[in-house]
Amino acid sequence: MEKLKILLPKGRIYDNVVGLFTGAGITIKLPERAYRPTVNQDDLEAKVMKPQNIGKLLELGAHDVGFTGRDWIKETNADVVEIMDLGFDQVRIVAAVPNEIDDAAIKSRHMIVATEYENIAKEWLDSNKFDSQVIRTYGATEVFPPDDADMIIDNTATGRTLIENGLRIVDTIMTSSTCMFASKAAMEDPDKKKKIMELKMLFEAVIDARDRVMLEMNVTRARFEDLVKGLPSMKSPTISPLYGDDGYAIKIAVKKSEVPNLLPKLKALGATDILEYDLRKVMA
Repeated sequence: MEKLKILLPKGRIYDNVVGLFTGAGITIKLPERAYRPTVNQDDLEAKVMKPQNIGKLLELGAHDVGFTGRDWIKETNADVVEIMDLGFDQVRIVAAVPNEIDDAAIKSRHMIVATEYENIAKEWLDSNKFDSQVIRTYGATEVFPPDDADMIIDNTATGRTLIENGLRIVDTIMTSSTCMFASKAAMEDPDKKKKIMELKMLFEAVIDARDRVMLEMNVTRARFEDLVKGLPSMKSPTISPLYGDDGYAIKIAVKKSEVPNLLPKLKALGATDILEYDLRKVMA
């Protein structure tokens, strides 16, 4: 089978994506100052590129799968197939102005708008009928106002950097997170499509496992029915008789958020010797 060619995002989202591969049992190692990582799977080949370029490179067909933000797919108008939203690095693309510019002034004056997102910005400005001029930036967009721009259109996770630079958000244009995309050509190739969907299945299992833990406990025969009736579970608990016929060992996979309320409940229902441990993959 021809190797599946994967584009990994350079920069802050690289570690999250590689961590997902690691959780799936696929090791990716990138030597310092290199752009072609080694992969421990013979049918995979990887290259590191800027997230801004990944969509268009997939569209051109030289690569099969890529990981980047949905914002950059929209910005570059890349014609690709979204395989899954990984949920990493969630941001909002927002319009923000200096605190001293009020809402009335925004619409009544000619606005100089600084942004890395030229196309997203122009579409939003036109739809809102702004009298504006867009300046393309290359990082640190928040430092342009008030001297060099009246507004910025940028991504933000918490909004803290905007506040620290005396800016306020006037609109959220879109939300974005890291997604897995594929080229249309790869999805039309049966072998490559099969491999892509296998990767998706593994990634879903890893992501699902990160949200869950396994609880293991013992219970006497006398308390068994009450305990089982009070258990949450993905489907049904795993139950095994204890040595000596003294009761049962029970395993359940639960969401991490349920654990603080669940543990006292389990104790009250007769559970003993409760163990909690992390899961690596969950395939429901």
